[in-house]
Amino acid sequence: MKRPLILLTAALATASLLAGCGGGTPSGTKNDATTAKGPIKIWYSNNPDEVKWGEATIAAWNKDHTDQKVTGQQIPAGKTSEEVIGAAITAGNTPCLIYNTAPVAVPGFQKQGGLVDLSTFKDGDKYIEARTGDGAKQYKSTDGDFYQMPWKSNPVMFFYNKAILKKAGIDPENPPLSTYKEFLDTSRKIVASKASKYAIYPSPESQFFQSWFDFYPLYAAESKGALLLDKGKSTFTDTAGTTVADFWRTVYSEKLAGNEPYTGDAFADGVTAITSAGPWAIKSYKDIDWGVAPVPTSKGTDPKDTYTFADSKNVGMYSSCKSQGTAWDFLKFSTSKAQDGALLETTGQMPLRADLPTAFPAYFSKNPAYTGFADQANRTVDVPNVSNAVEVWQTFRDAWTKSVIFGKEDVSSSLKTAAGKIDELAAKK
Repeated sequence: MKRPLILLTAALATASLLAGCGGGTPSGTKNDATTAKGPIKIWYSNNPDEVKWGEATIAAWNKDHTDQKVTGQQIPAGKTSEEVIGAAITAGNTPCLIYNTAPVAVPGFQKQGGLVDLSTFKDGDKYIEARTGDGAKQYKSTDGDFYQMPWKSNPVMFFYNKAILKKAGIDPENPPLSTYKEFLDTSRKIVASKASKYAIYPSPESQFFQSWFDFYPLYAAESKGALLLDKGKSTFTDTAGTTVADFWRTVYSEKLAGNEPYTGDAFADGVTAITSAGPWAIKSYKDIDWGVAPVPTSKGTDPKDTYTFADSKNVGMYSSCKSQGTAWDFLKFSTSKAQDGALLETTGQMPLRADLPTAFPAYFSKNPAYTGFADQANRTVDVPNVSNAVEVWQTFRDAWTKSVIFGKEDVSSSLKTAAGKIDELAAKK
């Protein structure tokens, strides 16, 4: 299943491509750079809509700040965006701001000394918390400070193909999908009728981030908003976690989902009737008559109370930036209500704003397909901010693959073993 730039594909860039804002200082170090003004450079992703937004935002800023010019470019090519950024931190050549900073990578970048502590700006915490609301706290680092600006999210929900459901004899306008029993019964009808080969087809691949689209949305919903770890300890061996794992094990054991990688987009190709995706998928699936539903829970949950995975990308300010005063001002400008509205209009992705559903009524009136995602965006969880975050998720994924997807190990014992390893990883500095 194709995903929206979860990790950008590309090889490490040369020093000239990585050229940014000058020499580095450790994360959170207070120096003249925090108030210094001057030209800065930024990177944004290579998603065409985000490029368009980035270029327009820079142009709007530069019009009124001729002495603090911002120049931007797409993040250089590399194996992953995280690898590119990590190499740039090592070289001391990061730009001032990167609008493609994955929350899972923040602890590692912070450990490298590559990130500026945004809480050291006099209005840092106040601005972030006012814009993002209660959801901001999950983006704090273990020292209680913000090393990332919560920016935009793609809350995961379940898209379904109405034509396939109708072919399977299921009401396409109100399919029973809210409880695990309903979801499984609906899935069995789809497969038995051969309306599509599979009911749902989350990627069975082993990369650490794949669990963000099968396990984690349903765990967020079943647990009413729990993170994978709380206070450095794994949470997923609780009843909610094992219930979610058992549900997915049933899906795979009954072959309601495939357990081999699919090279295309199974939903777009009609191989599956249901897929987990965020609002980015609305444009991608414009040729399909689709509906969307919150992820299910074991007993069913009112949509207004349902949580899911945020799939967010945030903004990091990098410590090689000499003109951090300008960088902070531009960061606030680019996350203002006006620019958040432009981001929503241009990309269809949800700004991480507490007032999102009511802040842009004209947009949601004109684009009702996005309304459910806007409401869902205020009930999301992201990856926990812990040490060795990538290794934590890879450990979880390895256990999930063996026990849930392929059934080679007992689900409960496999998750407990993984939890022990994960707790050790999170405890390491």
